[in-house]
Amino acid sequence: MKYVGYYRVSTKKQARSGLGLEAQQQMVRQFAGANGELVGEFVEVESGRNDRRIELAKAINAAKKAGASLLIARLDRFSRRVSFISAMMEKGVRLVIVEMPNATDFQLHIFAALAQEERRLISERTKVALAQAKRKGAKLGRNGSVLAAANKARAKDNAVQFRDQLPDCWETMSYSELARSLNKAGLTTVNGKRFFPQTAKNLVTALSSSL
Repeated sequence: MKYVGYYRVSTKKQARSGLGLEAQQQMVRQFAGANGELVGEFVEVESGRNDRRIELAKAINAAKKAGASLLIARLDRFSRRVSFISAMMEKGVRLVIVEMPNATDFQLHIFAALAQEERRLISERTKVALAQAKRKGAKLGRNGSVLAAANKARAKDNAVQFRDQLPDCWETMSYSELARSLNKAGLTTVNGKRFFPQTAKNLVTALSSSL
């Protein structure tokens, strides 16, 4: 099999520092090396909300010319939007996700739909919480920003404490695999609960931002 690797990071800072990018590259290159040949690589610096992807268009063209599949580390590095994934498939793009290499087009639609719904629910809960706080007289301006910054710093500190206890190759694990590994080791979240894919993802995000 021939593959064209596609990587996406959200900011130029992440691209320069390698945050998230190096882990994606490692996953893609290892998979391609074990299952075929990597004939090209493209890096996109763009928000996942933006469907206008210059590097993605280049990657798709390169894949079609080489008779290759588009290889991506995780589905969220491509998109969590069902409409975007459907549009790509309608264009005949052959998509392989390292995290779930045997997933069918139908399954990818399902995973994307679940992620899209999760984002919607999080947004709704956030709006409701802010509205309730406002009704109670809480100031959501500067004080809210300070609180958010403090919570973010606390999350980083907690994540750093986990670093030495993480399994080898944790950067290349899927969030589900990492959660299972942490639970098997008897580790818990800062709230004393079991790890799930989302809390494992939160941990990885905090660790990446602390580097």
